[in-house]
Amino acid sequence: ARGAWVSVQRHFREMGVDVQTEPTKVVGCGDMSGDVFGNGMLLSKKIRLKAAFNHVQIFIDPDPQDPERLWEERKRMFDLPRSSWMDYDQSLISKGGGVFERSAKSIPLSPEIKSMTGLKQDEATPDEVIHALLKAECELLWFGGIGTYVKAIHETHGQAGDRANDAVRVNGRDLKAKVIGEGANLGLTQAGRIEFAQRGGRLNTDAIDNSAGVDSSDHEVNIKILCSEAIRLGSLKHGERNPLLASMTDSVAEHVLAHNYSQTGALTLASSTAARDHEANERLMCYLEGRGVLDRVVEGLPSSSDMRERAEERQWLTRPELAVLMAWSKITLFDDLVDSAVPDDPWFTATLQGYFPEALHGFDAPMDAHRLKREIIATVLANRLVDAGGPLMLLRLRERSNASNADICRAFETARHLLSHAAYREAIEALDNKVDAHVQTELQQAGADAVADTTAAILGQTACETVGDAVELYAPAFDALDKGLAEALGGFEANQLERRRAGFDNSGIDGDLAVRAALMPLLPLGIALQSLSRRTGTPPDEALGVYLGIGEGLRLDRLRFDASRSVEGASYWERLATRRLIEDLRRQQSDAAASALASGDASVWLQACEADRKALVQRLTTLSSPKASFAQFTLAADAVRSFMADAAGQP
Repeated sequence: ARGAWVSVQRHFREMGVDVQTEPTKVVGCGDMSGDVFGNGMLLSKKIRLKAAFNHVQIFIDPDPQDPERLWEERKRMFDLPRSSWMDYDQSLISKGGGVFERSAKSIPLSPEIKSMTGLKQDEATPDEVIHALLKAECELLWFGGIGTYVKAIHETHGQAGDRANDAVRVNGRDLKAKVIGEGANLGLTQAGRIEFAQRGGRLNTDAIDNSAGVDSSDHEVNIKILCSEAIRLGSLKHGERNPLLASMTDSVAEHVLAHNYSQTGALTLASSTAARDHEANERLMCYLEGRGVLDRVVEGLPSSSDMRERAEERQWLTRPELAVLMAWSKITLFDDLVDSAVPDDPWFTATLQGYFPEALHGFDAPMDAHRLKREIIATVLANRLVDAGGPLMLLRLRERSNASNADICRAFETARHLLSHAAYREAIEALDNKVDAHVQTELQQAGADAVADTTAAILGQTACETVGDAVELYAPAFDALDKGLAEALGGFEANQLERRRAGFDNSGIDGDLAVRAALMPLLPLGIALQSLSRRTGTPPDEALGVYLGIGEGLRLDRLRFDASRSVEGASYWERLATRRLIEDLRRQQSDAAASALASGDASVWLQACEADRKALVQRLTTLSSPKASFAQFTLAADAVRSFMADAAGQP
């Protein structure tokens, strides 16, 4: 229930509503004795429960007042050994409401119930009332009981697979709720979810909303295996096991809920770019089909021809569909990691330790002997990569670099550390309900893009044997960027940095975070900077000024900026090629900076080829603009390469 509520909170937060402090009208399936429904309806004291039903009764409160008093009543019922809606203090129910037996032949409809349900007659069968309640206006529809209550209009009741609820089931297009929380499994068919989402409703899938339960079970099993190993090795006394397990309850919950928060955030990133990424999502489905893991028919995903029709109708993939792609992306990455040497990297000893509560961090030998150690590490790494940038990050990096999923994950972990990405994300998450959620998404996207670009740059270098070796290699350059990048920028790059910073600052972002986010697009140059420093023997902080001077003098910074902006309306392959072109421009800039360092200074080197430099700048001015075509950028890149070749031949 708590995991599903994390999903609900995100949905509302992204609508500008804090369900913990603002009244929220709820219709639900379940009762207060039920684990998921009962716990869920106690997670906010601002819930205004208008109606709920289980297999025996129907509860209706047309205009619930004093939410906190009603929360106390729900809590009282929850604490009873067994309760039904008949135990509710009916004096607290607003005018026209009540508790009704589903076994009754008919239910009298008060004017208030008629207004709430849209029913016109004076009485209706219990099934008719439930059918109408499911379609009633509310902020949240909360599923906490057993049954499939929503299908798509093109589905038959037989396809829903729940004959007991055929009489009450509704179509996704007819729901008037703003958000659906799936605390229970199978409350909707996948087609019903998609239909609701295409009408503007917000929801994930039951697998996403219920992931906290599965994750808790996984943690429990893995912790018990560790404790058994600790007992075997003499690190833990048998009688201490159960009290130790009980003491870790809150810690496990914290781990699990953090993951639920993270993966729903990844879905938000994917949803925010679904229009731009439509072709890429098709590519991802083709890849997963090629891997033999995805069956579009079984998963309710559109075929390739359907995707083309959707593009024409501007109907992009919905959150429920993206959730399926995210799940299979994680599964395939997990499989590839387990089959690789990545989980054996000593760097991930800390990752394994971080999976377990702090109370177990002293059991080093039992942890190292854990029979599922590699699988635990692979699970954490797969979740971390996909949650950082959504289901497409892995696909893009694979097609940018031609690297394996395992090598990409290793490079990603290096980039994540170099960019202090975890701390950056925590700073953004701390802004929940303090700034517009769309600004948070923009900040997260900036971080995801920086990690992806840094990962791609690492994959373009000679691979290190371990993540620790790679971090040690590149850390000096990133330290130099942290200490002096903002001050070293000049001209165009400095102006762009200030524009980005001011934009975040105007959105209410803290000064330090605004600067960090504004710098994110530039930080991937740390890989090229370290390479430049090594081959010239120049300290990174000194090499940085020369590198930036070359970019300003040859107008390469403007060219990359224009190219990156041009990809918004481009095809998938044009965007991929443009990213590779940008990477090539960074290499060209690095080569020029190496030559300049050999000459002593960027200005000296630029002055030596002044005539050719002016000709290049004029050519780039003609070819480059944010609306330029890919062909124009290709010609611009060719002009840069020709200039570099001529410059290399000069004495």
